[in-house]
Amino acid sequence: MTETAPDMPRHGSNAFMFVIITVAIDMLAFGLIIPVIPTLVQELGHITPEQATLYIGGLGATYAVMNFLFGPVLGSLSDRFGRRPVLLASIATLGLDFLIMGFAGSIWLLFLGRALSGISGATYSTANAYIADVTEPETRGKAFGMVGAAFGFGFVLGPVLGGFLGDFDARAPFFAAAVLALLNFVYGIFVLPESLAPEDRRPFDLRRANPFGAAKHFSKLPQVSWFLAAAGIFFLAHTVFPATWSVHGEIRYDWTPKDIGLSLGLVGVGAAVVQAGLMGMALDRFGTLRTAAYGIIINAIALFLYAFADAGWMVFLIIPFGALGGVASPAMNSLMSSVTPRNAQGELQGASASLNSFAMIFGPLLMSGALYYFTEQASPVHFPGAAFLLAAVLTALAIVPFLRGVQANKAALPAAE
Repeated sequence: MTETAPDMPRHGSNAFMFVIITVAIDMLAFGLIIPVIPTLVQELGHITPEQATLYIGGLGATYAVMNFLFGPVLGSLSDRFGRRPVLLASIATLGLDFLIMGFAGSIWLLFLGRALSGISGATYSTANAYIADVTEPETRGKAFGMVGAAFGFGFVLGPVLGGFLGDFDARAPFFAAAVLALLNFVYGIFVLPESLAPEDRRPFDLRRANPFGAAKHFSKLPQVSWFLAAAGIFFLAHTVFPATWSVHGEIRYDWTPKDIGLSLGLVGVGAAVVQAGLMGMALDRFGTLRTAAYGIIINAIALFLYAFADAGWMVFLIIPFGALGGVASPAMNSLMSSVTPRNAQGELQGASASLNSFAMIFGPLLMSGALYYFTEQASPVHFPGAAFLLAAVLTALAIVPFLRGVQANKAALPAAE
């Protein structure tokens, strides 16, 4: 992450960097556990990799249900009381979640851990609201790109370390992740300042602090709602990665936790390079709208290629190309943020997180179900890439509401760019 922080006259660049580091450490902790989830589920349930796909999908859906219900609440609380307390509470609960999963003696304790992390899963959305507080609209796209780069940086080291630790013990990455999350909490207590000025706060409104109330509020704002719909479909398609990547690699390519970790590490390198180094260049050359559109198209192509990659080495060739599509989410986030009032940025990010969580309720079940159906012994057609083909189709469909959002924002397009 070599790019300098965008101009932030209201709060200063130090506040911005605190959040960047927080996101990086948080994702490092989360990435540690991804390579060993299939192994731990198989160990606790005494089941095959194919059967484990359904449990992994259920774990993802459990997280999503709780995040869907609590995302807008935490977003609205951050608009009322500030970003700092919400971030700190979320990070502390995440550490507790990792400890529960590390000590789990049954699959159902894994579900309890994911439920807790779903409730506390405001870290990323509240971090985005924090960034919106400390940046101006014209620099916000680059700022969101740097948050994405920090997200990717965590994925560079997290899965790689998790894969190596998992070769010794499937539970070791959970305890390492818990330590990192709790250190992050202590770090935040001492160095994370508040970003939301008292005059920019708004009263807590329960009618708007729930997923349905937030959706109703933003449905009245077509300039935001169409982009939210596009982002939601886009995210639904990309649940294929957390839901199936690890177990898909084990089933299709006979990957070990180390192989899974290395592949995810390469994904993280690509995300960090693109979002820290190329995001600003793309925005300067193509503008926010075109950058988002090109990112969606690249993602659709990459997912299609994953679907038909019959050898593991092919995946490693596709990953750098797919990384170029990483510009889509920050660009769409910037578009939505630019047409939302400053005192509703937390609500916007909460609504966005809730919509993403709604997708995560069905996405892991849908994607893991597709993988299971086309790989289990009784399947009429054996096609391990089915989930990625489904994801490619959904990503392509996301361009429809995106273009409707462009039409709804014709008058504001120069400002959005």
